[in-house]
Amino acid sequence: MITKKRKVANTKVDANKAYSLKEASALVKEVNTTKFDSSVDLHIKLGVDPKKADQAIRGTVSLPHGTGKTKRVLVLCTPDKEAEAKAAGADHVGLDEFITKIESGWTDIDVIVATPSVMPKIGKLGKVLGPRNLMPNPKTGTVTNDVAGAITDLKGGKIAFKVDKVGIIHASIGRVSFAPEKIAENSQELINAIVKLKPSSSKGTYLRGVSMASTMSPGIMVDTKSVQN
Repeated sequence: MITKKRKVANTKVDANKAYSLKEASALVKEVNTTKFDSSVDLHIKLGVDPKKADQAIRGTVSLPHGTGKTKRVLVLCTPDKEAEAKAAGADHVGLDEFITKIESGWTDIDVIVATPSVMPKIGKLGKVLGPRNLMPNPKTGTVTNDVAGAITDLKGGKIAFKVDKVGIIHASIGRVSFAPEKIAENSQELINAIVKLKPSSSKGTYLRGVSMASTMSPGIMVDTKSVQN
């Protein structure tokens, strides 16, 4: 059943129109129907075949205005790195006790940072962490000896993204409480990072479609020409 608020929101979005990034960033605030500070998400369709290793796009980007959400960070490391992790603002620090907790199903965190030396111990957690996109990975900067630097980046608005099996990247780039300019600038930063990763083997149109939506709001189609510098 569609609520009255959603019906009104739907009338404000022309499903057949591709809005400029600036227009979409203002409209997404206008059509938000939730009472809480909803996430604003981008859904980016790419002209790639994710089954091919060189086209399985993934990476990280530091959003200029952050995500509006403070990430809960778990650091899995040896004792000599624990003080550094705690000083940098990690929410949880340790190793064996957290491996046991995760094996029991605990995943009350947003991101895990691990030092390279402990990765052999963490490998067995793949079945739990993999489906939740929590597995530390060198490509996303979450397997590193620079624990403090990783935590600072993550707390400051660094996000990881990767293409799904049908060629779409889904990412949260802010909250509806953000000014339209901040939503647009965060969106552009993510898109720029994705464009830079275009594989040489990708033929035809790379950036095939972009849409923006807040939690439970209608999707807004973004004109891809307005986001390509």
